[in-house]
Amino acid sequence: MSIETIGAVLGLALLDTLSPTVIGITLYLLLTRPHRVGALLGVYLGSVAIAYFALGVLLMLGLGAVAPLVDDTVWAWGQAVLGAALIVGSCFIPDKNPERASIRARSFTMRSMLLLGLGTWLFEFATAVPYFGAIGIMTSADLPAVQWSPLLGGYVTIMVIPGILLLVAWAALGERLRARFERWQNKLSSGSRTVVSWIVWIAGCLILLEAVDTLFTEVTVATPWG
Repeated sequence: MSIETIGAVLGLALLDTLSPTVIGITLYLLLTRPHRVGALLGVYLGSVAIAYFALGVLLMLGLGAVAPLVDDTVWAWGQAVLGAALIVGSCFIPDKNPERASIRARSFTMRSMLLLGLGTWLFEFATAVPYFGAIGIMTSADLPAVQWSPLLGGYVTIMVIPGILLLVAWAALGERLRARFERWQNKLSSGSRTVVSWIVWIAGCLILLEAVDTLFTEVTVATPWG
C-alpha cells in the first residue's frame, strides 16, 4: 500500500471531521446536558462510526468484485470526472440546518441516540462525499482486505474524533465552555452551506489529484502527503 493512497484516504478522513452534523449534534447534547451525556454521546458517535464502517465493507467487497473487470485507465478517468463534478457541484450546495436531526433527539435514550446515529448515516450524504471518495481511492488501489479494513477503521475513527474531543473538553471545563460552544453552534448553523460547500470542493480536488497522479505518471502532482 503506497503512502499516496494512505495520505489521500486519511486526508479525506480529516476533511470529514468538518461534518456539521456530527459536530452540531455533539454541541447540542453537551449544551442540553441530559443525564449520562457521555454514554449517550458515546452511543451516537459509535453508531455513526460502526454504520459507516459496515457500509464501507459492503462497498469495498462489491466494488472489489467489479473493479478487476474495469480497465485501470477507465477507472481513473471516472475518478477524475467525479472529482471535477464535485468541484463544480460545490457551488450549488443547497442550504441546510445541521441541527435538523438533533432537534428530534429530545427523549435522550440510548435507543434515540442509536437511531440518531443511523439517521446521520442515512441522510447526510452531502457531507459523506469525502467518505465515498476514500472508498473509490482504496478500490482503485486494488488493496487486499487485510490492508483496506484497518485503513477504513482509521477513517471512521478520525471521522468522529471532533465529537470525542468536544466531550473531553466539556468534561474537563464544563460550564466555562458554554458560551464558546453556543457561539460555535450558532456559527455552524448559520454557515452550514459554506462548510458543506468547502468540504465537497476540497474532496473533489483530492479525488481529482489522485486520478491525475494515476493517469499522468510522468507528471509530478504535489500533495500534502508527498
